[in-house]
Order: sequence, then structure tokens, then C-alpha cells
Amino acid sequence: MTFRSVLAVLVLVVTTEGSVGPSTNGSFCTESKECLQFELVCKTDEYEVRHYSPTRWVSTDAEAYFMGVGAAMAFRRLFQYITGANEAGIQMEMTAPVLVKIPGETKMWEPAVYTLNFPLPQAFQDKPPAPTNDKLYFTEMPEMDVYVRIYGGWMLSVTSRLHAHLLTKELERVRAAYNHTYHYCAGYDSPLKLLNRHNEVWYVSEGPAVCSDPREPTRAHPTRTPTDPPTDLPLDPLSDSASLTTANLTSFNTSGVPADAPSDTPTAAAPSQTSPRLSIDLSPAAGSVQVPTDVPPSATGSASAAPSPKPQGEAAPWNSTERVLANPQQDGV
Repeated sequence: MTFRSVLAVLVLVVTTEGSVGPSTNGSFCTESKECLQFELVCKTDEYEVRHYSPTRWVSTDAEAYFMGVGAAMAFRRLFQYITGANEAGIQMEMTAPVLVKIPGETKMWEPAVYTLNFPLPQAFQDKPPAPTNDKLYFTEMPEMDVYVRIYGGWMLSVTSRLHAHLLTKELERVRAAYNHTYHYCAGYDSPLKLLNRHNEVWYVSEGPAVCSDPREPTRAHPTRTPTDPPTDLPLDPLSDSASLTTANLTSFNTSGVPADAPSDTPTAAAPSQTSPRLSIDLSPAAGSVQVPTDVPPSATGSASAAPSPKPQGEAAPWNSTERVLANPQQDGV
């Protein structure tokens, strides 16, 4: 064996052993002493991208109609292996996460093959004891980047399908390349833990990690409601703010709407162009508002005028509250 081959083997061993390490306070492994290590590449509001080094796992397969049933069957075999059912009779500490490989094409009426994996402890990453059960084998996980979506609760068939769908929907939206043929579900807690549970869905990346949306969303235009104050008052060129002058006040009635604005409520006929307008004297000596006596009632402003009744054939405006009150029998109220 050449020096280069020996160096390559040493690098592989060091990298593999470094992929499983002690659990820290900030990790997800709250019930195990060792946890799978990773490097956080980037993170968005919907998912995060992680880089994993090569790792050795002990694995087994189970065929079932539901992931939960298959995982329960496979978990028993793996637990027996780490508690002494191996050729050396060695007992190992439980590590996290428990990783379930789920094929991409699964149908509710057909059974599927689910693969359950335990990460071997750091001390046994290089030379794990051989299992006594012929249904167990070792899996060499390669170096990879994965897209991860985190969720709580229990890792069931329904929840895993839901969050896998949400993750793929987001990955398609940002045009990320990933392996569609299978995905992983990772569980970090025992069934006895009730609160603050941590589960994940993984899709293996097949290209550069995507952590930004290449298509920026169009910004929504704000809509103005009838209760909003008018924003189209003339501006004073000296102060660059709305100027309440005599000319401005004569252009607006007491409701804050321009006097010449169209209205959807039938009113009396508009006065002629020669009709006098409401004149307001704002000088200090005035002391009160002067209204000429020769102004017709329709030109003195709409504040004191009684509202015109709505025609019988006019439909109520598109507002849920007003529409229900206007037609209680029709809407079933």
C-alpha cells in the first residue's frame, strides 16, 4: 500500500469518526449522549441546508403498508443489536437520530419497503461488531448536502407525508435540484417524550444549495378603504405638507371627500356653474363662519342635509355584515 493510499484511509476514518459526536445543550439530541453532527450551510423560513460528512449506520428493512408499522418492526431489531445482540456481545449507547428511508413512489393500497437506520457511536464507526441477525447490515452514508424541514409532534405516516409535500413544494418553487426517488424522516425523541418533540424531513441535494428565491415576489399595491383620510390634499410648496387654506376648504365638504367627486348615492340635481359656493372667512376678525343667505340648500354642504333614501332595486354593497343585515331571510340568518 502506497503512502497516498494510507493517507486517504486515515482521512476517511477521521472524517467518519467526526460525523458522530457528543450531544450539546444546543443540539436536538436531548435524550442521547451522542448525536449526528452537521454543518449548517444556510437557512430560509421554510427549510435549512445541512452538510453531512460520511457516516456508518446499522440498518434493516421492513415491508409494511404504513411507515409507522414498518418503523416499529425494524426498531426492535436495531435495539436488540445495540443492547448486545452482536457477535462481540457489546452494549452501545443509543444515538440520534433514528433515520427512516422512504421510497418516493408509495401508494396507500400497496406495501412499501422502509429502511430504518441507527448511527453507530463514534467508538464503533471504524470497526462495529457484526450483528447476529441476518436482517441487519451496515450502510455507508456518503458526504452529502440535504434540505431539511423541521416539525414537532410524532413522526407518523400522515405527518411525514404532509411535511415532505410542503418541503418539495417549496423546493420546486425555488427551483432546487434534489433526489426525487426517496427521502428521509429523522426522529430525535423517544415515544415517552410528550413535549418539545423534534422531527425532520430530508431530501438529498443534487447540485448547489439554493437558499434564496430566484423569483422575487411582486409587492402588493396598498388599497384605500373608505375610512382612510384623504391623501390628495394640495401641498404647500413652502412646507411640503398639506395646507389647509380657504381654497382647499371650499373644495372639500365635512366628510373629507371632494365636492366634485362622483357618488354612488342618488342626490338632488347639482347646482349650475353660476351658483355661489360656500365661502368661509378665516380672518381673525371674522370670529364665525359666514354663510350667504342667497345660497340654495343643495349648495350649503352635505353635513346638514338629510341622506337620500336608497332606491328599492339597488343591491347592497359587497360587505358581508351589511349584506346579511339587508337580506336576513335570503342568507338564512
